[in-house]
Amino acid sequence: MVNFILLCVCFVLGLAIRMAGIVDEKGPAALNAVVIYMSMPALALLYAHSLPMGVELIFPAAMGWIVFAIGYVFFTVLGKIFDWDEKTVVCLTLCVGLGNTSFVGLPMIETFFGQQYIGIGMLCDTGGSFLALAIPGIILAAKVSGAEVNGPMVAKKVLLFPPFLAVVLGIALQPVTYPDWVTGVLTRLGSTLSPLALLSVGMTLSVNSLRGHTRELLWGLGYKLVLAPLIILLLYMVVLGKTDVVTRVTVFEAAMGPMVTGGIIAMSHGVKSSLAVALVGVGTVVSFATLPAWYAVIQLF
Repeated sequence: MVNFILLCVCFVLGLAIRMAGIVDEKGPAALNAVVIYMSMPALALLYAHSLPMGVELIFPAAMGWIVFAIGYVFFTVLGKIFDWDEKTVVCLTLCVGLGNTSFVGLPMIETFFGQQYIGIGMLCDTGGSFLALAIPGIILAAKVSGAEVNGPMVAKKVLLFPPFLAVVLGIALQPVTYPDWVTGVLTRLGSTLSPLALLSVGMTLSVNSLRGHTRELLWGLGYKLVLAPLIILLLYMVVLGKTDVVTRVTVFEAAMGPMVTGGIIAMSHGVKSSLAVALVGVGTVVSFATLPAWYAVIQLF
């Protein structure tokens, strides 16, 4: 409960800082950089080091790709129905075809399941959401923005992403026992993820970004917060009959709000920036209510 209150306080504080004009639009980007280059790698090194390796770990990584692929098809069909342009379809795919499995997902896993399962969340993020964003996501964003995209550029983005490198290094170091001081340092650095991430998300929300996007918001958030986790729950827990804690955490990650990094990619490529901000901001707020509900649903299986 304390962790959940902490997340809410940091998010509201981010909103207050934005509304008071204390920082400009570059503020969230600075916090995002700290989270990506310090907090997430520290947690990855810590929890990937003790993560049990097995075939079952394919399912957490596959979740992000499944949600992304279905999302792209879903929004392409809606685009034809509502006459949306290609940038709207791509913006929705980047933001709600991918979940906030790191900035919000990891703190929420710690709150509802316990800190020991953060490694599963890292797999959902680095092997699933991040790779889906870094490969097909970047290609889609570059295509609609008119930018050139090539294999070496995509490979560089994936291989040099700090959390991805940290996960690989953490797994490689599993035969080595961390000294107590290393564990202590990584724990302290990783503990900054929750407050900084939610502070950043709160700072992204602007009232002006909500205007003129009602239909897109309703369909986008309906997919991300309701349909996507339902699809993963039915596929993993009903069809495949998997009810272990790894699967439960994976379904919970599927229920996360829109991806902050996906929104950043959309904005940096000029792909419906105001819609991206609205999806991320509103989706994060609403997810604070839907995530406890999904946790309760998961416990029924």
